Amino acid sequence: MKKSLIGLSAAALLVSACATEGPSRRVWTGAGIGAATGAGLGTLAGGNDGRNAAIGAAVGALAGAAVGDYMDRQERALKQRTAGTGIEVVRQGDQIQLVAPSDITFALNSADISPSFYPVLNDVAMTLKEFPSTAVDIVGHASADGPADYNQQLSERRANSVLNYLGTQGVRPVRIQAYGMGETQLLPGVAPESGANRRVEITLTPIVEQTS
Repeated sequence: MKKSLIGLSAAALLVSACATEGPSRRVWTGAGIGAATGAGLGTLAGGNDGRNAAIGAAVGALAGAAVGDYMDRQERALKQRTAGTGIEVVRQGDQIQLVAPSDITFALNSADISPSFYPVLNDVAMTLKEFPSTAVDIVGHASADGPADYNQQLSERRANSVLNYLGTQGVRPVRIQAYGMGETQLLPGVAPESGANRRVEITLTPIVEQTS
């Protein structure tokens, strides 16, 4: 039987519940976490078989039965290493999302990583190197304070700053993608201009080997 390397469909923000069906036909859904929409949909890990195959070829894919334990161990490591930093680690099914608020990541109107954020990213990079069969999607978000086109560009620059830094720390580039969502995915129940909307989210998706 022909083997293909696939991942779970990816999510990128904390919004109202919805579901997206990826090529593995597993569903990412939840009461507080929804699927990425707009330009990002279909390009995040699990929506791109070519990317998943490239990651699997470079670092190896997981047997289906091993995924749960693999992600459990990765989640524990991330929670231990980011405890007390302000980073939120959210588990949904076989995916993990790290939510980094703006007050610890970037200064206002800047895409330069704040000095206090480097130790956190170092710990994240260490964990990602320990768990190589994981795709990494970095999504930048902005508030609605200011022009939409500027906010879109700023969110892209911030996501790419995180991508580039993780690369310098030894996370293989084939595993990482960065996206900017601008002000298109504001947090529910939060004022559009609130700084809480200026955040970076990192979604980790296991790369799974399946027969088909």
